[in-house]
Amino acid sequence: MNRPADNPKRPTLRQVASAAGVSPMTVSYTYSQPGRVSAEAAEKVRAAARKLGYPGPHPAARGLRSGRVGTLGVVLGERLSYAFDDPQAARFLAGVSDVCAAEGIGLTLVPITGALTDAERVAQAAVDGFVVWTTSDDDPVLDAVADTGLPAVVHAGPHGRGMPVIGIDDRAAAAAIGQTAFAEARRPLVLGFPLDRRRTRHLLTGDEVIGMKYPVTRHRWEGFLDAWTQAGHPPTRLRLASCPVNHSTEGESFALELLEGAEPPDAIAAMSDELALGALRAAARAGLRLPDDLTLTGWDDSDAAADAGLTTLAQSLRDQGAHCARVALGRPTHASPQHQWHVVARTTTRRSR
Repeated sequence: MNRPADNPKRPTLRQVASAAGVSPMTVSYTYSQPGRVSAEAAEKVRAAARKLGYPGPHPAARGLRSGRVGTLGVVLGERLSYAFDDPQAARFLAGVSDVCAAEGIGLTLVPITGALTDAERVAQAAVDGFVVWTTSDDDPVLDAVADTGLPAVVHAGPHGRGMPVIGIDDRAAAAAIGQTAFAEARRPLVLGFPLDRRRTRHLLTGDEVIGMKYPVTRHRWEGFLDAWTQAGHPPTRLRLASCPVNHSTEGESFALELLEGAEPPDAIAAMSDELALGALRAAARAGLRLPDDLTLTGWDDSDAAADAGLTTLAQSLRDQGAHCARVALGRPTHASPQHQWHVVARTTTRRSR
């Protein structure tokens, strides 16, 4: 008795065509462009493929022929778990995935660790284009993305390297919500993001000049400073508490330290809802009433912010994620690269008189 080979040879496309009684081109179209094949011919091809054990063209081979991989890469300038832990990152990625699902393509997350291998990880990513989550001006992955020659878009900055930027006018938005946060303040504080990739905790005043490598941090700080100084106050009276990470526990610990300090803030404008929700817990621990003893604002209008009655800055990160994906995939879009925002006033700030 003849035994089957342990590793039988993979059937070829031509063998399937012969068994189905069609041309090799018809077999190819059945898998790559099914709209060009009649239902009858496609069924003949699939029946012959099942009989021969033919699994279809190898995805890598298809990619080489078409010049496309069928996957969009998102360069996430954070640890990988940030995509699942941070509500706003999740909203942004949901928008990206909406477009990927509609286009029938995959989504690859490319996390950045700050190691020298980051650029290599980007260069080796098998993707058709990149969406870069907001990062610093000096992040080497930006050059690595640009060097691939693939379509790429950056969310919220930085600008440059020939890649379009999609987001909101962070400075104007910060100036608007800053006017609400600081309306009656004497000791205002901005609870903010890291200044650079070293992610060191800082406490600064508005007259201290220091390099801010993250455009989002820089533009929001500039907007808050605009709101304060345009109301006739000196920049020295506005402080910036820069947190190493955007997490509620960091916002809580830094805010509590300052609320229990020698010059406790009477108004806190946070650069995210996550930091603001941490500050809200700190205020409760310090026995403060909002908005009587302390006014507080956030940024992003998350579900948790609404539940907490937090005054915040609303923007649609899901829409921005979808917009970024369409641009990176070369799909037509008529949307402005600068998205809309608005202030949502709730119970953590005083009503305008």
